[in-house]
Amino acid sequence: MRGAQISKLVSTENSQAVLDEVKTIVFMVFPKFDLGPVNRVFRDVVKLFRGEYPGYQKCNTVYHDLKHATDTMLAMIKLIHGAILRGETLCPKNVTLGLITSLLHDIGYIQTLDDESGTGAKYTLVHTRRSIKFIDKYFAEKNFSREDFKNCRDILYCTNLNTRINEIRFKSGEIELLGKMLGTADLLGQMADRTYLEKLLFLFYEFREGNVADYTSELDLLKKTLGFYDMVKKRLAGELGSVNKYMIYHFKKRWNINRDLYKEAIEKNRNYLKYVLANHEREYRDYFRRGNYVKKLYEKGL
Repeated sequence: MRGAQISKLVSTENSQAVLDEVKTIVFMVFPKFDLGPVNRVFRDVVKLFRGEYPGYQKCNTVYHDLKHATDTMLAMIKLIHGAILRGETLCPKNVTLGLITSLLHDIGYIQTLDDESGTGAKYTLVHTRRSIKFIDKYFAEKNFSREDFKNCRDILYCTNLNTRINEIRFKSGEIELLGKMLGTADLLGQMADRTYLEKLLFLFYEFREGNVADYTSELDLLKKTLGFYDMVKKRLAGELGSVNKYMIYHFKKRWNINRDLYKEAIEKNRNYLKYVLANHEREYRDYFRRGNYVKKLYEKGL
């Protein structure tokens, strides 16, 4: 299928369309899969991001938004599908936990109603801990077991770029594999997004509010993103166990496409960023036109 793109195969801007695709893929692997828990968590996550969940504000981080959560879930189920096609063993219960964790992995950016200062970006350095704290409370309210919570916690730890995965005491090899998959899906989902480069401009302001001192300006972040690509490549092959290799098997089975569209999209974004920095550094904003993100920056006075 020539010209195939992730966002053309599935309307990734539409959270319900993403959930429908997740269901399609799940049933390809487990025809009798119980989608009840995933559906319920999905509904609650949508409410959380929209400010409709009791006690919580609407998401106000442009980079870490609902689309990032659903992009991560979509990449997660594709990796699961590909892995099972290649002979990996994953039971339906653990797949359920993996999908639920993918939806909740960045929920720590969302503020409670009584949190009136700044935005959720101020929690950048502690968002993983906050996400786990939310899941602990949420699972208790929804009657998940303590074992379920501990497994989701360990899976979620793998999304933190500073986590040494070999130091986590996973309950089983399946949970470890799902952790590596979520760490991978988190990276692939955002970096393959067709508006990734545009959203990086907002990420700079999230980092600034969150006291991440590594970047002095939008442009500085863009330049250092080229190095981030190299770091991610090493992490995918090292800590995360090269589980991204399973993606191509999903695309072959689901769409008869013998290519890894995530790898292609990430490389396309990287090459375009290199082009802009090499040829249009001073007016870089003029070359990031997708999604009206630059317009939103100007509207905010940034």
